[in-house]
Amino acid sequence: MSDSTFYDLASNALWADFQEELSFPSSRPLLAHYTSIQTFEQVVTRREFWFSNPLFMNDLEELKFGMIEGASELRKSEAIRTACRTPENHKKLLESFDSFFNDYESKHVLNTYILCFSEHNADDNDGLLSMWRGYGNSGSGAALVINTANMNANLDSPLIVGKVHYASKAERKRWISEKLDSLAEVISTYAESKDDFYNAAWAWLHRLKTFSLFTKHHGFHEEREWRIVYMNDRDNDQIFKKYFGHLATNRGIEPKLKLPIQPIPELKAEDISLETLVDRIILGPSISSVLAANSLRQMLRNVGEHKLAERVVASEIPFRAT
Repeated sequence: MSDSTFYDLASNALWADFQEELSFPSSRPLLAHYTSIQTFEQVVTRREFWFSNPLFMNDLEELKFGMIEGASELRKSEAIRTACRTPENHKKLLESFDSFFNDYESKHVLNTYILCFSEHNADDNDGLLSMWRGYGNSGSGAALVINTANMNANLDSPLIVGKVHYASKAERKRWISEKLDSLAEVISTYAESKDDFYNAAWAWLHRLKTFSLFTKHHGFHEEREWRIVYMNDRDNDQIFKKYFGHLATNRGIEPKLKLPIQPIPELKAEDISLETLVDRIILGPSISSVLAANSLRQMLRNVGEHKLAERVVASEIPFRAT
């Protein structure tokens, strides 16, 4: 059996639960990015989205839980040990995984970046109160609602668009255990050469990365989150390296990906701009006066975004920050 055939079998088993019809680009919802009015002003004047590193985000388990738990369970899995048949094969699999894991941790984790959105209903000009409180500066910010129907679907891009799935710790641990059982079945049935154990380790790391980046604790379920994730290990030509930056905060220096909202020639992308992406701009309920809305429209016209000025709406949720 060729290396690619075994890898495909392992990968298919690990991705059997993936629902393509609910994922981008098959699903193309409206997505709202809630932020402070200061950050909103920077987005539209610089024409940049600033992606954050998951290790600096508000969910303390971002990325780390799935990766650490998945690595630990692989080492403890009796199903995997039995499927490998010999101690040498089991050692080959674990050493390969450790090598991949350490490479990812040392070279790519710090330059993995996420931009977060909330799935948005087409007839909603108010936004979600929980999102205003959590991310929209207690209702004093703005929400950029983008239409993913106008986004490029490029399978080779290091930018991955996906829906976040919510689960408890116990549910996530059970998912890991069940997936390792599926991988063990493939190994037991099809693994022949040493390279097959190498490829099994690679397939597990790849699935684990995506699971970790697109799964959160069920306590966050009200956010209805979707993400655009930049995966540095998919950027073989380091096209995005020139967009790496940082932000000085009261927590220290945080790495950022400062992605221009414009065509990136190396990706052969179609024309992309704020005008093509933004469906509407919702002004937060704590500052949604006529004066504030008109001031926001004037600011957009001042920076040349005349079409965006026409798409400003004001949230009517009767909420005022205390």
